Amino acid sequence: MKDPIFEHRSVRSYTDQPIDETLLSHILEAGTRASTTGNMQLYSILVTTDAQQKARLAPCHFNQPMVTQAPVVLTFCADIHRFSAWCRLREAHPQYDNFVWFVNSLIDTTLAAQNVCLSAEAQGLGICYLGTTTYNAPEIIEVLKLPRGVLPVTTVTLGYPQQMPPLTDRLPLEAVIHREHYQPYTPERLNVLWAAKEQSAETAALLEANQLPNLAQIFTERRYTAADNLLFSRKYFETLCRQGFFEQDASQQK
Repeated sequence: MKDPIFEHRSVRSYTDQPIDETLLSHILEAGTRASTTGNMQLYSILVTTDAQQKARLAPCHFNQPMVTQAPVVLTFCADIHRFSAWCRLREAHPQYDNFVWFVNSLIDTTLAAQNVCLSAEAQGLGICYLGTTTYNAPEIIEVLKLPRGVLPVTTVTLGYPQQMPPLTDRLPLEAVIHREHYQPYTPERLNVLWAAKEQSAETAALLEANQLPNLAQIFTERRYTAADNLLFSRKYFETLCRQGFFEQDASQQK
């Protein structure tokens, strides 16, 4: 049984070969075939190919080289603006500016993004998700001129791979699957589930480079620190409010 998804890699370097517009349209249309809440398609995809615009986006993603190197940068946004505008045009009263509809639009957006990525990889292209989108959403909003009701969720760089990186390791299937009810993660079970990751050559190199005793501390003390977590969490939540996703919730509290 061969499934292309098992060959997925995060590609961070690209050739300068452009993506044919017909192919790009096909890949983007694949995104629209994703499952969606009520067939409302609560997302928008911002396509960036202009070099100057990519240069404006680059600082929003901590100037990772692939943002300017990739021929196409896709910013996937939760979007309640378009559907609400259509409702008002038809003299219907939209009530989608609240938390549950942020969640619905978030799900729609991520499903569309994954469809795009699966289609792109099936066509021989490489992709990489950028988590920095949620860190610097206000700056991205400014660059892309996003109106209220539109919020960046994730960004994907897209292009022909300059080189294919090795497959990234994953936890064994039993780490994430629970049958019938949630199974507790005892210390013994956690030791077994993380054994391969913790004993890998990659982890050994990370521990040496960071002068830390274990892999968990690399995550908590280097990659995702408490200070950064609080800073970016507050920043994203404030952006959610400014973009009008919690208007109805706020009015109910008054």
